[in-house]
Amino acid sequence: MDAAGDARRRRAPLVLMAASGFAGLGYEIVWTQQCALWLGHEAAAVLAVVAAFFGGLAVGAFALGRRVARSARPARWYAGCEAAVALWSACLLLAMRPFSAAALRLTGAEPAPVWQWSVAFAGTFLLLLPATAAMGATLPALERAVAGARRAKGEAQSIAGLYAANTFGAVAGVLAAAFWLVPRLGLARTAGIAIGINVLCGAAAAALFRTRAAAAADVAPPAAPAAAGARALLARLALTGLLGIGYEVLVVRVLGQVTEETVYTFALLLAVYLVGSAAGAAGYRRWLAARPDRARLTDPLLAALAAACLGGTASLWAAEHVRAAAQRALGGGVGAALAAEAALAVVAFGPPTIVMGALFSHLADRARASGVDFGRALGVNTLGAAAAPLLFGVLVAPALGPKLALLLVAAGYLALTARRAWSRPVVWAPAAAAVALALLAPPLAFIDVPPGGRVVSYREGVMAAVSVVADAGGVARLRIDNRQQEGSSATSRFDARQAWLPLLLHAAPRRALFLGLGTGVTAGAAARDTTLQVDAVELLPEVIEASSYFRSERDGPGPRVVAADARRYVRAADGSYDVIVSDNFHPARSGSGALYTVEHFQAVRRRLGAGGLFCQWLPLHQLDLDSLRSVVQSFLAAYPQGWAVLANNSLETPVVGLIGRADADRFDAAAIHDRVARAAARQPVAALGLEDDWAVLGAFVAGPAALRRFAGDAPANTDDRPIVAYRAPAITYAPDSSPRDRLFALLRQLAHHPLLPAALVAPPADPAWTARLAAYWQARDRFMASGRDVRPSPRVQEMLAQVREPLLAVLRISPDFRPAYDPLLAMATALAGSDAPGARALLAELSRLQPARGEATRALAMIDAGTPR
Repeated sequence: MDAAGDARRRRAPLVLMAASGFAGLGYEIVWTQQCALWLGHEAAAVLAVVAAFFGGLAVGAFALGRRVARSARPARWYAGCEAAVALWSACLLLAMRPFSAAALRLTGAEPAPVWQWSVAFAGTFLLLLPATAAMGATLPALERAVAGARRAKGEAQSIAGLYAANTFGAVAGVLAAAFWLVPRLGLARTAGIAIGINVLCGAAAAALFRTRAAAAADVAPPAAPAAAGARALLARLALTGLLGIGYEVLVVRVLGQVTEETVYTFALLLAVYLVGSAAGAAGYRRWLAARPDRARLTDPLLAALAAACLGGTASLWAAEHVRAAAQRALGGGVGAALAAEAALAVVAFGPPTIVMGALFSHLADRARASGVDFGRALGVNTLGAAAAPLLFGVLVAPALGPKLALLLVAAGYLALTARRAWSRPVVWAPAAAAVALALLAPPLAFIDVPPGGRVVSYREGVMAAVSVVADAGGVARLRIDNRQQEGSSATSRFDARQAWLPLLLHAAPRRALFLGLGTGVTAGAAARDTTLQVDAVELLPEVIEASSYFRSERDGPGPRVVAADARRYVRAADGSYDVIVSDNFHPARSGSGALYTVEHFQAVRRRLGAGGLFCQWLPLHQLDLDSLRSVVQSFLAAYPQGWAVLANNSLETPVVGLIGRADADRFDAAAIHDRVARAAARQPVAALGLEDDWAVLGAFVAGPAALRRFAGDAPANTDDRPIVAYRAPAITYAPDSSPRDRLFALLRQLAHHPLLPAALVAPPADPAWTARLAAYWQARDRFMASGRDVRPSPRVQEMLAQVREPLLAVLRISPDFRPAYDPLLAMATALAGSDAPGARALLAELSRLQPARGEATRALAMIDAGTPR
């Protein structure tokens, strides 16, 4: 064969390994998101799928590695394994849904943590095992085939080249799946592409090693007897696998408090981790594999890895500054924000993973030289890696905290060095640095505390860190991973309103379910109604604990709170509910998009009782209109007669609610009037701005026709095509408009199909009722438009100068519109002491516009009588 042909033949196995790695990590992205649907959280899915991946690889390497090592045709084993991966992955396209349903039933609605994690790890492992076990044998099989050919030509042998190619291919697979394939094609089609790659790899290998020369090269040599140090090498391979993936799990966990924690974040972190590992393997092959003293490199590499992990850990304390500096240098935009997250990953993962790749290649080569076949070496390494997510992610990190857990990883590498090496600075210097960090460095906890503020509580959990922070004014805020605000004590009125607005639309609710707890104010406001049984579901136990800081004794016993995943609870719980209210989950955060899918909305509908009602709140300040179209499209697939409401009239944090009913009936105006009257007698709903049926029905902004027109041809957000999870992060990384601009754009588009009161409700006998409701809606829109350019001021005169005429104009449209009446009444009363004539004139106008209300008339009489207020 000529030189060009020989070069192509040498490159072909590298191409096969790269393609195989591309498919393997493409599967990991797909399976992580599919498993998150029944595991309940993206973080839980990452831990379970990573453990299942490495566990399956270990099983495959152990079960098949020895046979591959003794086979005269290892290339056939490779081709067969690629075919097995493709076959089982194709089966998973059909089996994932029924398996998820069975796993949900097995886990139960309210599982104990031990049972939940046992089902998560064991179920995922068994589900993926046939494919991952076959993957575990592909690298040993191709390594055997290539090694045989090189032995026949007297060339040096090292697994580093194949390992590097496989890992570089994995990087491409992660990035392509996360940034292109899944957003455009969906999960099933992305898996289909990976299946096709596996088939092509198997066919190419069968063709490549079909010739007689290749067959002769494939003949296995007699197995060399294992050297005395083989057992120690295998132990090091297992423990370095454990520590390496442990380091990855812990760093990802810490950076989750600094990054935006979207689907792109994990892909970038994983890609950087893999690039470093591949670069280390390639570097070892190029510069170290042929060194005559390479047998002595074990201790220096272990010490270097410990030092690199300590450096990576130390960089985490500066992670916020690194991210800010990277964004300043790169400018604005989504690309710059993603590049800043990648920069964080490079700083924390770069040096450690480079040494990890070199160390694995070195230990695998030394094991083979000691008579241990590569399959066994790979098996023990991946077996250790499989244990890392459970050990470090579920047990060590919550117990010790990320700082001590990361220092434990560095200490673990140092403990693997030989005793004689501790006399050298290369070993004891990192050990001293680890002790210094343990004693002197602060915890790896990121908490933004405003000037004059304080940390009320902080707790590290398995899936997130939860903090409560109070500012100088005493306003407390609940945050998850320091990024996602779950509410504050300053928004309690709005939060309570989000409970009572949907509750008042049901004639006589007896059971209510709240998906998401947050501060607990929303579900707690509903629980004050003693005639109502209230359940609340919250994924994170730490949030449940933190919600106690937002309750007072007068709130009563509160709702029954269940620590569970909302999707799983809706499917697995017994009984039905009259009203189900879903919190305004941040759509860009990993896992939240699954709560806005067609499948979830349909499951909620099945959980509603006769005449039941579902309200899905949506944070328009965190959601772009294109993503909102997909959510609306998905909602209409489950509730064709859906309606839209506004939770409040805020321009800075607008929240839109989608209302669906188990039946297709209209709302009944008389029933709502009676319901509000009964609720007002038991609860202070008037304080929430829900004092009458005008306020309740006045929250509606769109009906079915308007929502269908708004959704247009937007793709629905489904379990297979998670549009929202991939589209919503854009506005988080680089907002293209302000929340108020998005709100007004939405209202303009919905206004093309004006609301018809008669289509919404069965009106009462009052002939003026329909016109009054239509006027209320018009006044609401005018009210919000009038606030667009208002500049808040503590001076009553300045505020009144801005809002007096606009708010009076609103009241002339609809005297029933209290949001315009109440602030004018308050300002007039406050003005009485400094400008009695001005206050008198304003109160007289309010009395003229709304004579049925006595507040303005009484205030006017008190001013005339000189009574102090």
